[in-house]
Amino acid sequence: MPRLSQLSRSITSKVAIVTGAASGMGRATAHLFADEGAHVAVVDQNGDGVAEVTDEITAAGGSAAGWALDVSDSTALASMVDDVVRRWGGLDILINNAGISRGAPIDHAEYEAAWDRTLEVNLTAQVKLIRLALPHLLASGAGRIVNIASTEGLGASAFASPYTAAKHGVVGLTRSMAVELGSRGITVNCICPGPIHTGMTEAIPDAAKTKFARRRVPLRRYGDPEEVAHGTLNFVLPASSYINGVVMQVDGGLRVQNT
Repeated sequence: MPRLSQLSRSITSKVAIVTGAASGMGRATAHLFADEGAHVAVVDQNGDGVAEVTDEITAAGGSAAGWALDVSDSTALASMVDDVVRRWGGLDILINNAGISRGAPIDHAEYEAAWDRTLEVNLTAQVKLIRLALPHLLASGAGRIVNIASTEGLGASAFASPYTAAKHGVVGLTRSMAVELGSRGITVNCICPGPIHTGMTEAIPDAAKTKFARRRVPLRRYGDPEEVAHGTLNFVLPASSYINGVVMQVDGGLRVQNT
């Protein structure tokens, strides 16, 4: 019997850049995309982590190569994009996942340094990479951009204003780029993870995580990085061609619970 549906849910042979791919959600996304048949550029400032993830993917029969760099380094970003296109013949998918978390009270002596570095990595780097990737995403004919923000981009916590402002910026950037680039065949969407087991949250005691999840998350637990990765995958599928400008929460229901 022939298929009744017309749109593909395969990213086989698509070329994807995933930043912050040495750990956490980025690592899970790189693994998932490779499992689904994509060529994956594993990008992170942790060189050992880049090598480890790349080796894991290739050992499992997937296609991956690694680039160790700081996403705030414009020259390194440009060189990486050129290398990726040269290696695999193009670029179809950009996942802006790299990020850091630096908080400080507004009157703290180190506040401006925290602000500058957080905005540089969490927001400005996404803009830089979109600009560098754009010609190749246009040439793809069905380019996909997914920016990773946070539920902090939809609300706020005390003493985290650099991070919160950057993530609000990612949400705004996503919406603006969706409007600007949609007519050129590129979709731009955003994931807002809630409490997830990642490097950013590993220092939180387990008892505190459990208490928070039971109080704030309807699913009563922290999420796993792969659960976020599957949300990201859905945005980049060929079949998701009419999904644009969406800000999707992957938070176990945290943002919709009133009490």
